Formats: sequence, structure tokens, C-alpha cells
Amino acid sequence: MNQKLIAIDLDGTTLNDHSQLTPRTISTLESIQKDGHIVMIATGRPYRNSKEFYDTLKLTSPLVNFNGALCHFPDKKDFYHKTLDLDLVMDLLDYQEELGVDWISVEGKKQLYATHKDIPVSEFYPKNTKSTFISMETKLDERPTALSLFMDEDKQEIVRTRIIEKYGNELSIRTWGGKLPCLEIVAPGIQKALGVDEVARFYNIDRQNILAFGDEDNDMEMIDYAGHGVVMTNGIPTLKKIANDITEFTNDQDGLAIYLEKYFSL
Repeated sequence: MNQKLIAIDLDGTTLNDHSQLTPRTISTLESIQKDGHIVMIATGRPYRNSKEFYDTLKLTSPLVNFNGALCHFPDKKDFYHKTLDLDLVMDLLDYQEELGVDWISVEGKKQLYATHKDIPVSEFYPKNTKSTFISMETKLDERPTALSLFMDEDKQEIVRTRIIEKYGNELSIRTWGGKLPCLEIVAPGIQKALGVDEVARFYNIDRQNILAFGDEDNDMEMIDYAGHGVVMTNGIPTLKKIANDITEFTNDQDGLAIYLEKYFSL
């Protein structure tokens, strides 16, 4: 058997529009694993709200969180954990009002901080999400992994430009749309392909035997890196331009499962 590594994004790819795994998706991914292939999640989400999907799919592979800033066997071993400079984080918090940012969340590996006491409920911050209020006086117990800066979507590009002008190569910044648009900041050079490559080397899988699925800008490097990069038909146009293939159906139509069923003749 020619063992494959299948790297899957979550939102807009594996999950439907209600941020759920469908029975067909679960069954398909379980069948692929039973046939000896490796399925891994590579997501922008933190571990706190991707763990349920990891467990539901009965994965035993490493997990990539924060768009590649953390690659780990959950609760067992970190392959790596790239964190942000603490002084930079506190400087950004101080810069929040001047930037015109509504609020900021600060993610540690397990701890969540926020400059807003009432976090809006969303797929990224489910109801009853626990967070600690953070201010310039807060003493953090760990170096943060990622920051999310929330504002109106039409302000994102201006804020992004100002952050890059001030901090340059001290950080990486991504744009997120959706119901809760934000800018995500991680350590310099962070992207999902770093984690996928780490996992592939761990299992001795050649790049040509890697399949990657995504739909958004934060999947760009992963799709380009994989031997077979597949973009969801609901994905962004710029990502489709570099894809090896595009799914026939959307994430809300079991597009990932249907594509894999045909690819592996399930």
C-alpha cells in the first residue's frame, strides 16, 4: 500500500456551515484510517475548540493548531510550539485604541485572555468559553501563541498595513473573514505547511504522498506544499489558482467526503 497523509483544514473544509462534522464525513475519514492512511487536522483554531473534532474522528496523529504555530500530540508531546515575544504582545495591547481595534484575544496553549469581558458567541468562542480579562497590568504565565484583533471587516487592511509598518518581520499576520472577522498574529514565518512537513517527516511520508484540503488564505502554503493540493469549490479564487484539483461540492454538501470516496475508491 502507498500510504498517504491527508491534511485537512476544519472551517469551510471538513466542517459544514454549522461548524459540524457530518456522519458521512466521519465515516469516510474513519474508513481511510482503517485502510492504513494517516489523517491529520491542520487548523487556525486553538486546541481548546478543535479537540472535539480530533476526538470524534478518533485521530491518533499529531494536530496542527494556530495555523502552524503549534504541532503536537494532544496532551502528550509537542513537536514544536512557536510563541510570540511577550514585549511585542503587551505593546500591541497598548496600541489597540490607536489602531481602532475593538478588542483583542490572547491565546496561550490552553489559556485564553481577552480585552473584552463579554466575548461574542461564535464557532471560535462557543457559549461559556472561559477567558481571563487582560490589561497592561496583567502578568501572563506563558508566552502567547497567537493574538486575534477584532474590528469591522472594512478596517482590516488599514490596520494590517499599520501593524506591518510598525513591527515588520517580528510577526506574521493573517486576515480572517466570516461571522467574526479578525486579524490573527503569530510568530514570524508561521504557516500550516510547517506542521504538515513535521508530521510527514515523523511518519516518513514523501511530499508526493501528501493530500491537503483547504478553502482560505491561511491554507495557501499547505496547498502549495502538498503533492496533491485540493481546494473546496467554496474556496477563495486565489487558492484555486494554485490547486491541483477542486472539489465538486462545497463543505456544506459533504464535498471533502465525496472527493475522498472517489479518490480512494471507497
